[in-house]
Amino acid sequence: METQGVLISFYCHTRARHDGKLVYEWLLEHAKKHGIGGGSAFRAICGYGRHGVLHEEQFFELADDLAVKVEFLLNPQQAKTLLDTVRTIGVDAVYAMSPASFGTLGKNAVD
Repeated sequence: METQGVLISFYCHTRARHDGKLVYEWLLEHAKKHGIGGGSAFRAICGYGRHGVLHEEQFFELADDLAVKVEFLLNPQQAKTLLDTVRTIGVDAVYAMSPASFGTLGKNAVD
């Protein structure tokens, strides 16, 4: 069964912290604590941000400035609640949100 919802992605620096935790860990722990069924964090291997500085994994001293992407597939209300909370608390991150269709495949699929 396919679900219509939202893909919300947060982008932060690898070493960025909020409330003593790495931002990507904080986002995942916060979402889990508030009943969001799953989320994932992905580390970039190369990229540049709004300041135009190219960072690559091959340079150890710059690797920690690479982005981490944390994403969730949510229903629209969950996405709004999560985004409002992150905004209100003041977590330093960039986000993107887009419509998404998603479902489960395989033996444990829900029809």
